[in-house]
Amino acid sequence: MAPRRDGSVTDNGYHRPMDLRGTISPDRPLLVLAIAEEAAYLDAELPVLLTGMGKVNAAAAVAATLARFPLPSVLVNLGTAGALHPGWTGTHEVGSVLQHDLDTEFIRRLTGQTVGAPLALGDGPTLATGDRFIADDAARSALARRAHLVDMEGYAVASTALAFGVPVRMVKQVSDEAGDGAERSWQESVDGCASVLAAWVRDNL
Repeated sequence: MAPRRDGSVTDNGYHRPMDLRGTISPDRPLLVLAIAEEAAYLDAELPVLLTGMGKVNAAAAVAATLARFPLPSVLVNLGTAGALHPGWTGTHEVGSVLQHDLDTEFIRRLTGQTVGAPLALGDGPTLATGDRFIADDAARSALARRAHLVDMEGYAVASTALAFGVPVRMVKQVSDEAGDGAERSWQESVDGCASVLAAWVRDNL
């Protein structure tokens, strides 16, 4: 493996997008986001981990970081999310998170084991995480029966941090309505979302 300047590595041409900025210490939070666009306005004084998009990248990056460095006081997952219900806008601290693309109930019936159960983090809306960008009305309607918001990394970040015994907070800024045209809405709003998330960090951490 060859190190890259952004902190990632290559192995037979494969690029892992993990990027750790700053120094982790036990008396400070670690901010975890998927991509640089969401972290554009964060102050450099706090350590920031960019995991790359999707559950696999998120889990691998958080696990590698927590195994290698001192554990932070808390892990704060920041990022954008799609709204699954009309009128949902703004910034939300997530109260629970589930995997919408893992059939936990079917696996339980099949094997008797519970895999990927929802995680309780506190008070607040439910976030659904899955390896699919939700951008159609039918998928949004189906997910709306289970959650309020949807993203692609939250469950993986939270479950990995909790496995290491690190407290988790999860803060999501609504970027789109997770329906038809959501990809365009996300592209148009991500910079503004990044600014709002940075303001939340300044006011709350």
